[in-house]
Amino acid sequence: MKLSKQTFIKGAIILIIAGMISRLFGSINRIVLARLLGEEGIGIYMLTLPALFLMITLSQIGIPVAVSKLVAEANTENNRQKINQILTLSFIITISLSLILTTLFILLAPFVSSYLILDERTYLPMLMISPIIIIIAISSVLRGYFQGLQNMKPQATAQVIEQVVRIVFVVIMVKAFLPYGITYAAAGAMVSIVIGELISLIYMYYCFRKTKASIIQLGVNVAKRKMRSTLSSILHIALPTAGTRLIGSTTYFLEPILVSQSLVLAGYTISESTKLYGQLSGYVLPLLLLPTFITHSLSVALIPSISESNALNHQQTVHYRIRQALRLSFASGGIATIVFMLLAPVILQIMYSNDNGANFLMFMAPFFLMLYFQAPLQAALQALDYAKHAMINSLIGAVVKLGTLWFLATKPSFGIDGVVIAIVVGVLVVTFLHFITLYKLIRFTMPIWLTFRMGLLVVIIYLIGRKIEQNILIETILATTLMIVILIILYLIGLFAFKIVSKDEWKQLKQGRF
Repeated sequence: MKLSKQTFIKGAIILIIAGMISRLFGSINRIVLARLLGEEGIGIYMLTLPALFLMITLSQIGIPVAVSKLVAEANTENNRQKINQILTLSFIITISLSLILTTLFILLAPFVSSYLILDERTYLPMLMISPIIIIIAISSVLRGYFQGLQNMKPQATAQVIEQVVRIVFVVIMVKAFLPYGITYAAAGAMVSIVIGELISLIYMYYCFRKTKASIIQLGVNVAKRKMRSTLSSILHIALPTAGTRLIGSTTYFLEPILVSQSLVLAGYTISESTKLYGQLSGYVLPLLLLPTFITHSLSVALIPSISESNALNHQQTVHYRIRQALRLSFASGGIATIVFMLLAPVILQIMYSNDNGANFLMFMAPFFLMLYFQAPLQAALQALDYAKHAMINSLIGAVVKLGTLWFLATKPSFGIDGVVIAIVVGVLVVTFLHFITLYKLIRFTMPIWLTFRMGLLVVIIYLIGRKIEQNILIETILATTLMIVILIILYLIGLFAFKIVSKDEWKQLKQGRF
C-alpha cells in the first residue's frame, strides 16, 4: 500500500496557510529588527545573509528537489526500498558537504567582511549564523522526503514553529546584545535564526521517526544494497538544480559586494551605501517578496504532482497543473502589486516609522508581478527533468542583472537607482526565458485571452483604488486596512468574474481544508 498523500490543491493550501502565518510572524520579526537596529543595523544584518545563503546552497546541491521528485516516482511504484536508498545517499551527501562548508565559511568570514563587503561589522554576525548550515542541510532532506510523499503537514507545521521561536528569541537576543553596539545586536539576531531552525529540525525529525527508526539505522539497513543507479538519478536532478540555486545564491552574495563597491565609485560613503542597501533589501524587497510564500508553496506541491503525472504520461494534466499554478500565483501577486503601487509610503510609515524606499517600492511593484510566475515555471522545468535549462536561464539572468548593476550604479546620475533597475531587469529576463523554454520543450503556452484578462483586472482595480485614494485621506492604520480590504474584495470578485480562478477550484480549496 502506498504511503498516504494529499492532492495538489490540498498540499498547496496547507503550505499557503503555513506560509501566511510564517510571513505574518516574519513581518513582525522584521519590524522589531528595524525598530531596534535602525537602517544601519538592518544594513549590517542584510549584508551578512548572502554569504550564508551561498554556503547553504552549496551544502544542499539541489538534493531536496531531487528527493521530492524521486520519492514521488518511487511512491507511485510502491517501491519502499528505493525510497530508503534515496534518503540514505541524500543524508550522506548533504551532511558531509555541510560540515566542510561550515568550516570554510568560518575561515573565510574575516576576508569576506573586510575585503569584499567592505564592512568589518559583518564578521561577528557571520560567525553566529554559521551553525545553521548543517541544520538546514538535514532538514531540507526531510522536507524533500515529505514533499515527495505529498504530505505537506510536517513541513508546514515546522515552518510556523521556526518563525514563532525566532520572533521570541530575536527580542530576547537583540535586547540583550544591543547595549554592546549594533554589531553585537545584529549577531544576536543571527543567533535567534539558528535557534528557530534547530527547533524546527527537531520537530521534523520527530515526524520522520514515525515512519523510520532513525537516520543512523536507515543508513545501516540500506548500505549493503547497490545504490549506484539511485545515486546517478539523484545527481542527474540535483546538480542542475544546484546550479540554478547556486547561481541565485552567488548573485545574492555578489550583489551587496557590487553595491558597496559601485556606490563608493559613484561618490557615496560606506555608511550611506549601507543605509541605502538596508532600505532596499531590509524594507522594500521583503514586502515585494511577501506573495512568494504562496508561489513557493504552489511550486513545492507542483514538483511531485507533475513528476507523478509525467511518469504516468499524462501530459494534459501536466499542462493543466502549470497553468493552474500560474493562475493562482497571479491571484496572490496581482493584489499585492496594486496595494504596493497605491499605498507604498503609508505601508512603510506604519511598519518602519518612516517612508524611506517608498519610490523604490512603487517603481518595482508592477515588474515584480513577473517574479511571482518564476517559481512555478522553474518547478515545472525541474519536475520534467529540464533542470539544466532552468539553470542556464538563471545564469543568463544573473549575468545580465550584475552587469546592469555595475554599469548603472557606478554612475553618479544613477547610484542606488541603478541597483533597483538591475534587480527589475534580472527578474524580467529569467521569467521570460522560463516561459520561452517551456514553450520550446513541451509547447506550453498561456492563452492570450487569459493573459489579457489578468492585465485588465490589475489596471481596473488600480484605477478604482486611485479614485478612492483621491477622495479619502489614508494615513492611519484603520484607514489603510479598510482600503486594503476594499481592494481585496473587489479583486476577488474580479478573479471570478474574469474566470481567472474557477468555481471548481474554489470548491477544491474548501474541500482541502484540514
